Amino acid sequence: MISLPNSKSRKTSFMVATKTQTTPTHMRREIEEIPQAARRLLSEAHPKFREIAGKAGAPVFLASVARGSSDHAATFLKYASEIYLGLAMASLGPSVSSVYGRHVKLDQALVIAISQSGASPDILSVVENATGQGAVTVGLTNTAESPLAKLSTSAVDICAGPEKSVAATKTFVNSVLAGLLLLAEIGGDEILLKALEEVPGHFEKAIGKDWTALAAPIEAKGSLYVVGRGPALAVANEAALKFKETCQIHAEAYSSAEVMHGPISIVENGYPVLALGVRDAAEQGLAEAADRMAAQGGDVFATTAKVVRAQPLEFEATAHPLTDAIVQIVTFYAFIEWFARERGFNPDVPKHLKKVTQTV
Repeated sequence: MISLPNSKSRKTSFMVATKTQTTPTHMRREIEEIPQAARRLLSEAHPKFREIAGKAGAPVFLASVARGSSDHAATFLKYASEIYLGLAMASLGPSVSSVYGRHVKLDQALVIAISQSGASPDILSVVENATGQGAVTVGLTNTAESPLAKLSTSAVDICAGPEKSVAATKTFVNSVLAGLLLLAEIGGDEILLKALEEVPGHFEKAIGKDWTALAAPIEAKGSLYVVGRGPALAVANEAALKFKETCQIHAEAYSSAEVMHGPISIVENGYPVLALGVRDAAEQGLAEAADRMAAQGGDVFATTAKVVRAQPLEFEATAHPLTDAIVQIVTFYAFIEWFARERGFNPDVPKHLKKVTQTV
């Protein structure tokens, strides 16, 4: 059992662990690189997205293909597309093409493929088929000369730079930002484009927010729920994955509606819940769900000021609900890197995992 700081010393411990460590992990360095990586993407890749939006015209629907953290980025874009563009976005099952040998009709779709390496055979199979049908295929990758870049109608380097830690951080953030730039250009959304220009500064502030109060309840139970709604559900999915891969802690992600359909029954006796609230139409409902779980005896922490019973966590507010959501994962990344080390794990090299995973 690790020795965690008490409530009075937690913030000091967090700051010492992350600022005075003589040999910071790759993961910590890459978290600190997120603001600059975002600025690089906004500067270098934005014109490319404007060009792709013009080429795409008026797609009937959008589709995504991705795995792991990249699929969580795609889920984020699904909500952004459906809420702000009114265009349905389907998540394609890569095995339909690569294993079952069947092809989904995609000729009227804009297909977004997200892959850090751009080399997973199942992702490539879907993109090759979609491009062959005449669909506009957009490959978002951190490897400019990858097979994905070659197979896509248009490929964009997400400009994250080298990422050595197995746990993706800046590549996830830049994948989301890249997709949001594309959607904003397709929809002509000047408000979102302005908010995206400002987001690197918010990332810088988000890194220093203190979520270490989460540590003791999670350590006590060894399991938790991460709850969100809309774009924040995608962030919850990513957070739950990071608990598993960096800390060997079981975490499940649910929407604040879905958690009511059964999973809420075990939230008692200090069971920990992280509720990710975003300042949008879903915030009040998420706060009410968080308070209900707290009333049942859960140890519930929430990134919204609307909670009454749950414990509020500090968060960085931005100019748009979508950027509110993506900024929260940066604060979470800073917490989970610290928490992994407190538990005696090296977050750069999770057990049984490697940086590039190729599946068929």
